[in-house]
Amino acid sequence: MSTLLLLNGPNLGILGRREPEVYGKATLADVERSVAQEVKERGWDVVSVQRESEGELIHAIQDNYDSVGAIVNPGALMIAGWSLRDALANYPRPWIEVHLSNVWAREQFRHESVIAPLAGGVIVGMGALGYQLAARALLSLTQE
Repeated sequence: MSTLLLLNGPNLGILGRREPEVYGKATLADVERSVAQEVKERGWDVVSVQRESEGELIHAIQDNYDSVGAIVNPGALMIAGWSLRDALANYPRPWIEVHLSNVWAREQFRHESVIAPLAGGVIVGMGALGYQLAARALLSLTQE
């Protein structure tokens, strides 16, 4: 069975409790369920990884080269996650960057992602729905 990598960076493990006025009330478990629902008809499973450290996220990418694609919310690592960027540059499948909040409506330091130029697409500001939209995009981009 094919797998989709759902990768979430620092502080995303506390979704639903972390600034719900910014990030929404959906938990990471809610996100995982909604993505799994989106891709189940294709027969894909979801491998969900959330880590606080960049190195562990890199290992997750390297350990999942055989996945059909990835949804990546790097959290604040979008700003200076150069090692994460290098790992994603070597990831052999399509992937979509997702951010729950509209990063361009927030502080200036959030306005540039070092990994976005490598992504197949970027979805921002749609809350937890953004993950579902990314899953739909990957279904369209992937023939597996």
